[in-house]
Amino acid sequence: MGAPAVDVRPISPSDAMAVGQFLHQHLNQRVSAAAWTVLVAPPWKSDAPNHGFLLLNGDAIVGVYAAVYSDRDLDGVRVAFCNLAAFCVLEEYRTHTLRLVRALLGQKGFVFTDLSPSGNVIALNERLGFTRLDTATRLVANLPRTPRRGTRVTARPEALDRTLTGRDAEIYRDHRQAPAARHLLVEHGGAHGYLVFRRDRRKRLPLFATPLYAGGDPGCLEAAWPAVGAHLLRLGIPLTLAERRVLGFSPGGPGRALAHPRPKMFRAADIGPESIDHLYSELTLVRW
Repeated sequence: MGAPAVDVRPISPSDAMAVGQFLHQHLNQRVSAAAWTVLVAPPWKSDAPNHGFLLLNGDAIVGVYAAVYSDRDLDGVRVAFCNLAAFCVLEEYRTHTLRLVRALLGQKGFVFTDLSPSGNVIALNERLGFTRLDTATRLVANLPRTPRRGTRVTARPEALDRTLTGRDAEIYRDHRQAPAARHLLVEHGGAHGYLVFRRDRRKRLPLFATPLYAGGDPGCLEAAWPAVGAHLLRLGIPLTLAERRVLGFSPGGPGRALAHPRPKMFRAADIGPESIDHLYSELTLVRW
């Protein structure tokens, strides 16, 4: 009998634990197998056709390209997004890598995002028509501050539920159970801002806040940023990776521009980079 064929098939909900174990063992052992499974069962509703694709040698998983789907409202039009969330193929099966990629990107009608590409994936994405987002980032220190009168920063769910409306309220409801997403309500000068961020590692040090979404009054977060930074510092996060495209501004104070910010990419026929954010993705789902 010949060797088993190497096949590609969609990831189903029943594959969650096997996918989680594979990604834990072969992609990032700092993330538990159980934590990886959230990619197969995100907390928001979507008409997901699958959860990505598997590469199989017989019954053994030898590659995974996990995907996270969402349906987004862009100026009153519902748009289907596919976030390329986690990609790993065992070395001896790398010749089959493009089969996984083609299975995922061959799906019609999706905006594709890749928000944490690394290594050879960046160049591969560019050959496949992906565009780099502007990820200009300033590393800023979160400093201790005495809160100004009329400024408040809170993570209390009841305050977020009571204050957020419209798109911000929908984003909060969809992400309040997302393991890596953290939420702040910022009140200043009679206005409010809404910040979604994650805690990130650089050089194995979990000392960085990465903003993922800024909502509410456009000027509120900027005006109240010293209080936001002080709140992050009290959480044990001394530094913020402030991406201008996400926040809409670059915080002042001690800091420096990153010479080589990490790339983020997307592929879409009909929308531009202004419609791409970091939500509904592995950045909100997986802590690493």
